[in-house]
Amino acid sequence: MSVLDNYFGISAQSVVARSKRAEILASNIINADTPNYKAKDLDFASILNASNNVGSVKSVSINASHGNHISSGLTDSFSFQTKYRVPENSSLDGNTVDSHVEKGQFAENAVRYQISLSMLNNKIQGLISTLKGE
Repeated sequence: MSVLDNYFGISAQSVVARSKRAEILASNIINADTPNYKAKDLDFASILNASNNVGSVKSVSINASHGNHISSGLTDSFSFQTKYRVPENSSLDGNTVDSHVEKGQFAENAVRYQISLSMLNNKIQGLISTLKGE
């Protein structure tokens, strides 16, 4: 674990996890009418456990998707575990997406993402102030 990992703590990991969850929830919403589509979500319990036990979790490197992109050199210190959501109501076509639930979860996740981003930004600003000697 690097010095910056210690400084940023769970804030940076939270931003990455919330971003990944937004992708998954958006996929659920988009596929609300797809027969046999199973709604998915992140298992935040496993993410929090992984972030507390960083040394015991396999690191996954972030790869550039295009040759002109600059590699960040960052690694995720936890893996994302997606699980299928248990539906409250069964659908005749086998689809388990409840669009109202998904939209509510998406909105809540967006607010939590903004909070995580603000916390991370505050830590970055504090680090910049320290480096400038302010």
